[in-house]
Amino acid sequence: MAKLERAKFGSKMGVILATAGSAVGLGNVWRFPFMAGQNGGCEFILIYIICVLVLGIPCMVNEFIIGRHAQANTARAYRKLANGTPWMLVGYLGVLTGFLITGYYSIVSGWCLQYVYASATGNLTGGPEEISRYFAEFSQHPIKPILTGILFLGITHFVIVKGVRDGIERASKMMMPTLFILLLIIVGASCMLPGAEKGIKFLFNPTFSNITPDLCLAALGQAFFSLSLAMGCICTYASYFSRHTNLLTSAIQISVIDSIVAILAGLMIFPAAFSVGISPDAGPSLIFITLPNVFNQAFTSMPIVGYCVALMFYALLSLAALTSLISLHEVSTAFLNEEFRLGRKTAATIVTISCGLIGAVCSLSLADWSGLQLFGMPLFDIFDYVTGQIFLPVGGFLTCMFIGWYVPHKVVKEEFTNWGRLRGGLFHTYIFLAKYFCPLGMVLIFLNQIGVI
Repeated sequence: MAKLERAKFGSKMGVILATAGSAVGLGNVWRFPFMAGQNGGCEFILIYIICVLVLGIPCMVNEFIIGRHAQANTARAYRKLANGTPWMLVGYLGVLTGFLITGYYSIVSGWCLQYVYASATGNLTGGPEEISRYFAEFSQHPIKPILTGILFLGITHFVIVKGVRDGIERASKMMMPTLFILLLIIVGASCMLPGAEKGIKFLFNPTFSNITPDLCLAALGQAFFSLSLAMGCICTYASYFSRHTNLLTSAIQISVIDSIVAILAGLMIFPAAFSVGISPDAGPSLIFITLPNVFNQAFTSMPIVGYCVALMFYALLSLAALTSLISLHEVSTAFLNEEFRLGRKTAATIVTISCGLIGAVCSLSLADWSGLQLFGMPLFDIFDYVTGQIFLPVGGFLTCMFIGWYVPHKVVKEEFTNWGRLRGGLFHTYIFLAKYFCPLGMVLIFLNQIGVI
């Protein structure tokens, strides 16, 4: 029986939009603005861009090389290059990390979907206390967040079952342009508010005296997390690249798109926040508690505009969450499909049901179910801590060491230069960063995440 050819993305645009969609998510639209707000605005952005260049792009190229070389799911890709050594366990760690994140990320994605509904029905038009109470009551409800999370997983499942070209690539080509259009509309509305120039100045007028080691560490971590590294997503998507894809150019293009979305998210939020006198360092509550109040106050004289902006914002947030959830789901689906020889639909169904159960347990742990806590923390927070603070930086570090110190440089260079068809003038710079700077960066991120530095 002839071997079936593995699925591939159908076009260069499909490669860029699908992989950028994997990277662009709540980390850009939610985490980046509040991190920038807590770390000085413009100074944070400048250090963040530097970190993307010297850490994010090389780490992304690492995963591109592993995925495309092996033409297989993340676990098998590392296993092929590891030649039976324990390095193959790094791939399994990536699959496990992506699987666990899919479970609790579906619940957060469901919160975004609920806020689309809440915006459409006018449930977010009260004062700060009412909005805060709305979020607390919804997120701690024993049933509602599970239903919205399952609905979000169902949409993701539909895309995944369609396959690489007809599902992931086609959906990305529709969703990413829509995301950008919504983003630009909201940025325009925000920047036209009275006093918006203060927020613009906060983002683009540097005060270099505010740069501190803590700010640099925060930017380093954000550059790593924002690009969806070490979750298996980038490696899995790279396995669908053609042999003609320029890996370095693709990594640069995707990182630029990812960074532009993050900066536009700040430009969307901070002018409006400064316009109504709300502090830019509102923290993780920024999206679900602070921003509805910002929209209400900023567009008091034009309530219909405020209504539309809020609705578009949460639609944008849901789209960003969906593109990321699709890539996370694909990591586990591809693993089951190839390692256990399951049909794509069967593999996707197993992942959807399993992650739905994980999400349900995580959500219930926020609803005062004391039996669903560990070390005094809800399981939701445990999953977030273990995957985000431990698995991701450890996986990133091991991948850098794997490419930089174990995989023969001849193999790495062949992939980097498309077997000599590209000049590869930056290869030695890339290898230096992959061998030395990136592992050091991963160690610093890990130590910072667990509170050592």
